[in-house]
Amino acid sequence: MESNKYSNLRMGEKGAILSIVTYLFLSGMKLLIGYMTGSEALSADGLNNTSDIIASVAVLIGLRLSQRPPDSDHKYGHWKSETIASLIASLIMMVIGIQVLLNGFGSIFEGYDEAPDMLAGYVGIFSFIIMYLVYRYNKYLAEKINSQAVMAAAKDNLSDAWVSIGTSVGIFGSQLGMPWLDTVTALLVGLLICKTAWDIFREASHHLSDGFDEEKIARYQESIIGIDGVEGVKEIKGRNYGNNEVIDIVIFVDSSLNIRDAHDIATLVEKDLTKKYGVYDVHVHVEPNTGED
Repeated sequence: MESNKYSNLRMGEKGAILSIVTYLFLSGMKLLIGYMTGSEALSADGLNNTSDIIASVAVLIGLRLSQRPPDSDHKYGHWKSETIASLIASLIMMVIGIQVLLNGFGSIFEGYDEAPDMLAGYVGIFSFIIMYLVYRYNKYLAEKINSQAVMAAAKDNLSDAWVSIGTSVGIFGSQLGMPWLDTVTALLVGLLICKTAWDIFREASHHLSDGFDEEKIARYQESIIGIDGVEGVKEIKGRNYGNNEVIDIVIFVDSSLNIRDAHDIATLVEKDLTKKYGVYDVHVHVEPNTGED
């Protein structure tokens, strides 16, 4: 099972590398054409993609660090490196998003009375198609290998796809005599970057602070109660090591059971959560049911 986890992380690297290559191409194209056509929105979109390069590199590094086996000062392994990578990526995205917003507000006060060239709009549509295809691939890959970092990359890809189509809308609208629409779109780009960054940051920080899905806890507890020999669940807690769930459980069993029988029931609980729900590690503590709790 552990070897499969490491194999999945190596598969996840493909998604990060694909994102890096795509962002390198698109950011260069957008910044160049945005400068040539005078499109504030397309330039903002290109700047967004430069941040995505750094964020994708952080995800790639995190995936590789997560594959390192346990050592003397990381007895539980390096699984959380993947979550840390997602956190770093979100912070990079937030910085760029704020910068785009500041540039957009600055443009309002400077004033722009010329609409950007239509070429900038067509570039936005082309970028939308490319980024949506990359999003679909990374989303498929993230779900297949259950990777938080790759899913964060996929969310970033989707955000960039909508940013690109929004950029095109602003540019085409400016051709209809509303040049200010290009600057407004740049502001919307900045807001969308910040929103995506916050969502990724919130999920990553939740995992790093040992937050856990309450609905999963309730589902696991209900499953455990149904196991033959379990007379009650005193406590159940969960935490994440990267995308690996670790569950700690205290169960009640018949107080007249010997150690071997009680151990067998604990083993059934471990196998139930591991096989049915894919839990990475289960720690079960057994207590006699005295009827006092």
